[in-house]
Amino acid sequence: MKLIIGLANPGKKYIFTRHNVGAWYLKLLSLVYKASLKSKKYFFGDIACLNIYGESVLLLIPNTFMNCSGKSVAAVVNFYQIEYNKILIAHDELYLPPGTAKFKHGGGHGGHNGLRDIISNLNNHNDFHRLRIGIGHPGKNQDIANFVLGNPSLNEKKQIDEAIHVAISSTELWLREEHIKAMNHLNSFKSLL
Repeated sequence: MKLIIGLANPGKKYIFTRHNVGAWYLKLLSLVYKASLKSKKYFFGDIACLNIYGESVLLLIPNTFMNCSGKSVAAVVNFYQIEYNKILIAHDELYLPPGTAKFKHGGGHGGHNGLRDIISNLNNHNDFHRLRIGIGHPGKNQDIANFVLGNPSLNEKKQIDEAIHVAISSTELWLREEHIKAMNHLNSFKSLL
């Protein structure tokens, strides 16, 4: 079984913020595969189960705040006994410009509080895959909190959406365990907007 997670903050106030690009990706993925996300209290999130290439795949958007994402992820991982290397977490990435997205396997949290909490709740294991969706950097570290909780400009939103669409097609390769092909397909994309 595989688990794909889109990180976000809950509530209408945050839907269009940069911090929620992981959920943008997951919602589009659920549309592509005609999966219906349902709220499950005991998983602290919205979840869907589907079958792709003969394998069960869970989709999850935690409904906890970003800094508490690990509570939801750990609940699903522990219930379904999912191996860490079968997890893909989609999240916003400050250190990539809008219009880019990259797969990564393992590594630290890179200052991302959602990833920090997930690693902590998975007993400090970080052997999962990430889909890093570029949102750009505000330039000054003291501006980061307001930046990630702000809405992208219209042009940035178009670039992010373009990268997410390419990430969806790359995810099909990832699901077939063709991780190198998935990385190469996605890493070669750069928005021209």
